[in-house]
Amino acid sequence: MTETTEKSAAPAALTERRGNVLIITLNRPEARNAVNGAVSTAVGDALEEAQHDPEVRAVVLTGNGPSFCAGADLKAIYRRENLYHPEHPEWGFAGYVHHFIDKPTIAAVNGTALGGGSELALASDLVVAEERARFGLPEVKRGLIAAAGGVFRIVDHLPRKVAMEMIFTGEPMTSADALKWGLINEVVPDGTALDAAIALAERITVNAPLAVWASKRVAYGADDGVIADEEPSWDRTVREMRTVLKSEDAKEGPLAFAEKRQPVWKAK
Repeated sequence: MTETTEKSAAPAALTERRGNVLIITLNRPEARNAVNGAVSTAVGDALEEAQHDPEVRAVVLTGNGPSFCAGADLKAIYRRENLYHPEHPEWGFAGYVHHFIDKPTIAAVNGTALGGGSELALASDLVVAEERARFGLPEVKRGLIAAAGGVFRIVDHLPRKVAMEMIFTGEPMTSADALKWGLINEVVPDGTALDAAIALAERITVNAPLAVWASKRVAYGADDGVIADEEPSWDRTVREMRTVLKSEDAKEGPLAFAEKRQPVWKAK
């Protein structure tokens, strides 16, 4: 399926309301829900609408099919396509990772969550994952870095030695280990992540919404949608990523992926 056909066939993300819960579903199952510009636009717009709708009191993010999110669409990167919302690039990867909203967000990880998929989970307030789920930051295997908040957020979520091993090796972690180390809140049987996330959301939405939203802002130290403590890390990530993207290795990684071969690194 070509990208043009894909866009005309189905929206990149679906939305559904269940009571006071908004469900956002990544909808590129044929690409394991890899994020391209259409996904970032659809998710970012849905999240912004949730922020300004007082009837939405929690948001659940999940994926269509057996994968949660395979990360960035490397083929789109190789084609040098824009992966961000065209009007709000500041919202970051998937229109989500740098897009703070007051409403609690829950990732219902229904399968593999590698690279950007893990960064979506890290950007969520709570995470429910199925037994088959895997988390990891394999960007170094493609000549890139986890630039959607992954590198600096994972060291806040995990013991430093555990986090650094994941960053350096690019190897994945099982959902059981993710639960053990506190990366996620709950492991549930395969096929039940969405229902479990909605059940968790409903435990939140019975509470006073203004109090919940204010509590989230205080917990994150957020003012006007900005978490001040994170901004230096975002700036540093952008600087480092710009340097990495100029390297030959950054071109070789996605090319080798597209050509289904092992990359040949040159450290330049």
